[in-house]
Amino acid sequence: MTDYEAATAFLGEWGRFQREVFFLLCLSVVPNGFSGMAIVFVADTPPHACLIPARANLTAAWRNSSAPLLEGTAGGGAPLRSRCSRYRLEDVKRFSDAGLLPGVDVDLSNVSTEGCLDGWEYDRSVYVSTIISEWDLVCDNRWKNPLTSSLFFCGVLAGSFISGQLSDRYGRKIVLFVTMAVQTLFTLLQVFSPSWPAFCAMFFVVGLGQISNYVAAFVLGTEILGPRVRTVFSTAGVSLFFGVGYMLLPLFACFLRDWRKLLLGLALPGFLCVPLWWYIPESPRWLLSQGRVQEAEDILRDAARRNGIEPPPVIFGPLQRELQCESRKAHNICDLLRSGNIRWISLTLWLVWNTVAIAYFALSLNTANLHGDAYFNSLVSALVEMPAYSLSWAMFRWCSRRLSLFSTLFMGGVFLLFIKLVPLHMVYLAITLEMLGKFAVTTAFAIVYAYTAEIYPTVVRNTALGACSMASRIGSIIAPYFIYLRSYSDSLPYILMGSLTALSGLLSLLLPESYGMPLPDTIAHMQHFPGCCRKKPYSLAYSEEKRNATNRKSSVLL
Repeated sequence: MTDYEAATAFLGEWGRFQREVFFLLCLSVVPNGFSGMAIVFVADTPPHACLIPARANLTAAWRNSSAPLLEGTAGGGAPLRSRCSRYRLEDVKRFSDAGLLPGVDVDLSNVSTEGCLDGWEYDRSVYVSTIISEWDLVCDNRWKNPLTSSLFFCGVLAGSFISGQLSDRYGRKIVLFVTMAVQTLFTLLQVFSPSWPAFCAMFFVVGLGQISNYVAAFVLGTEILGPRVRTVFSTAGVSLFFGVGYMLLPLFACFLRDWRKLLLGLALPGFLCVPLWWYIPESPRWLLSQGRVQEAEDILRDAARRNGIEPPPVIFGPLQRELQCESRKAHNICDLLRSGNIRWISLTLWLVWNTVAIAYFALSLNTANLHGDAYFNSLVSALVEMPAYSLSWAMFRWCSRRLSLFSTLFMGGVFLLFIKLVPLHMVYLAITLEMLGKFAVTTAFAIVYAYTAEIYPTVVRNTALGACSMASRIGSIIAPYFIYLRSYSDSLPYILMGSLTALSGLLSLLLPESYGMPLPDTIAHMQHFPGCCRKKPYSLAYSEEKRNATNRKSSVLL
């Protein structure tokens, strides 16, 4: 137990105040499940073919055979028609007018081809409209599809870089609500996008707001709640509510099959979070770290009133002066690399976060490519996350942090590698292994968030989480291109993701153990990376012993 936790122990663990903070912060996370995965439906590519204009006046036989056959076959042995080229329209029209039949009277291998000069026609049976069908992001422009998702994650990268430092400087609460407003408003503006570049520009800002408010809510709850409730909140709490948003997404998408209507429907719930401003307080830990002791005490006295508890006359005494002195120093992202201990911890966590992000987002975005209905597959992918988040809480509550992270990452990598061994006709077994890999990776993602928050101290916690999230966005930016590799080999994405995930699991064994350790308040209180100079673990007893020794030394001098 730290000095702060000892001073605030009178509040208890699970009073009315803690329940309100827990559930309201979790509710603020639900819209993140919408915006983070909406691109699965907004930018899905429906079946398409070259448009044959009505002026061509072709017979039914020639209209059905206007596209050349590709080398290779689809499932069941049926030949594939090209989606990006057609037989030269003038030649086809001449054959049609002459009453000749394709493949009977005319050898199609001798007919020249051309691109889709009149555009494309799209299958409207699943989607009324997507950004792919509206702006023809197919064939020569198909590279824009993964780039759309990557630009969103570039916004997440930018948000991770700036929001943590803004939150550590100006407060968790203000950053939480400002970035929630940014996410909601720019999602709404996307509905009116006149072009693909304008859509991507606003999608970048949505990504910036999405990660910023998620990290701010996560840190705010971690710092306000007590040790036991903090474990539930940082693993199962925020993650389950994110999963609820993710589960609602395919239900929204099933009824709103036009991408503009879908985004409008997903933007509106963000306005319901406005009243939360009057119920969610600022972090007393952060206020204390800024020397704003009176404001921190006012929040805790109000919390005591809500819990029906009489607070002590003085909540924070002289024991907090050491913390205030260090915390008033300006901290930034450079502090995460300043000393050898924190540098090695930071670099290792950045690599682990990066790999987890690659696997999680690639598997999530790949649901539209799986066999079967896209809406059902997305719902299954979301449902898989719910027991994963519950497992992350159980492991975090009773197991070693380091071993929990290692086991989930390593098993996730093994499941993904096994997919390559599945015969092509056993589609459902491959999907099952992919969902098991998603289950393990999702569990690891929830654990690494909470684990990181425990390792870093209050003075740089939001900055550190933002930096780790920023490092992971390199992985999320390239995750759409892992899916793009399917065009070269179906098994290549799984081989790469499985290998990287298993190796990062082994790397996580180098991190320090935080299970049973107090939440550090200053950089000096951090646990130590293996190989660095070991010091006595920080604890309240050790902290008091150090102060008593200092006081005895001062009295002798006097």
